[in-house]
Amino acid sequence: MNFRSSEEYLLSLGNEVSAMKLGLASMRKLLAALGDPQKKYLKIQIAGTNGKGSACAFLDAILRSAKLKVGLYTSPHLVSMTERIRVAGENIDEAEFARLATRVRTRSENLVETGVLKSVPTYFEQVTAIGLLAFAKMKVEIAILETGLGGRLDATTACDAEYAAITRIARDHQKYLGTSLGKIAGEKAAIIRRNTQFTVLGEQLPSIARQLRTRCREVGVSFEDVGGVEVSIDDGGVAIATSRATYRVKTLGLAGKHQFENARVAIALAEHLSSNFNITKRNIESGLRHAENPGRLERVGRFLFDGAHNSNGIDALAHHLRNEIDKPITLIFGAMEDKDLRAMIRSLFPQARTIVLTEASNSRSASYMQLLGRMPADISKERTFVTDNVRSALQVAVATDDETLIVVAGSLYLVGEAKKILS
Repeated sequence: MNFRSSEEYLLSLGNEVSAMKLGLASMRKLLAALGDPQKKYLKIQIAGTNGKGSACAFLDAILRSAKLKVGLYTSPHLVSMTERIRVAGENIDEAEFARLATRVRTRSENLVETGVLKSVPTYFEQVTAIGLLAFAKMKVEIAILETGLGGRLDATTACDAEYAAITRIARDHQKYLGTSLGKIAGEKAAIIRRNTQFTVLGEQLPSIARQLRTRCREVGVSFEDVGGVEVSIDDGGVAIATSRATYRVKTLGLAGKHQFENARVAIALAEHLSSNFNITKRNIESGLRHAENPGRLERVGRFLFDGAHNSNGIDALAHHLRNEIDKPITLIFGAMEDKDLRAMIRSLFPQARTIVLTEASNSRSASYMQLLGRMPADISKERTFVTDNVRSALQVAVATDDETLIVVAGSLYLVGEAKKILS
């Protein structure tokens, strides 16, 4: 397959959320058929509801500053599938992606033909396998793996990572993970296993922090809880103090005060890894300054892209708009239909002068009529526009009010589609 046909094949397997099959058996069998590439390097798995991608980005930048060869696997992508698989800070090239996708497809179909599996592995399982193969082929020293959904049954968990971290846990994907925070936390905490060497626990509600600490003790895994790590801000910038050092930077590479807690997770992992790798204070500070995570408070011209896609993420975005943005705002908003739309709308819409409701081209997208129906009566609809596609939404936003900052938010799929159109 070439790159285009490999994309078409993977997309034919169905939506990566609605068509997924939670479980590790299929992924383990696929990896075994591929020669278990994940056993050729050290692995760090990061789970959580919010911030796991940003924690991955901080850690990747830190380790690359230390001259380590690092593989980074994240999801979803914004514009191209190649964004999910990065080595030494660069996306995998399309030709290599296609070669590895062909190999994974061949092994997957062979497992079905020989009766080992009843159906081919899913979209997310196959893309994960492509990434793990790429890291082995390119001889990375460390692979950072962002958990896709949950943890206990996510494809990345089949890799049996030596290190684990859990960022802030909130309600999301309740259909798959459970309706209570305790159940959701239990699903994510399951990435901490008896063979895990070390775990970092990020900022949590007290009850969830206790639950995660209990999990670590039950399976006999040493851990560091960074919820109490001190962060201070003054004219000199940001200072993050741990038991080992105080790290000072003018600004973090990722915008928003909510990123402090994600930076703390990355710092704790880097400090622990420094016992086996030459990672210095200067490396950590450099990584904090230079981390990049596209689509998260990303400013491009008059656009601000943010993939916040649940209530907690939207609250963080709303806080940033209130306190850090001094221009009026036009909001382009679209979200997946399984989210708490009313809570997201109530938090974010009051920050905008003009609102454009739209739909990403994803089978899980809420329609603009659903969004309208969730708008509380006390939010004015006088300057609210609706479109059924992202291209039209961008045109409306640009034409309606030329004084505003245009914020695109509610879904990473929406952000990715908008960026692709604008580019």
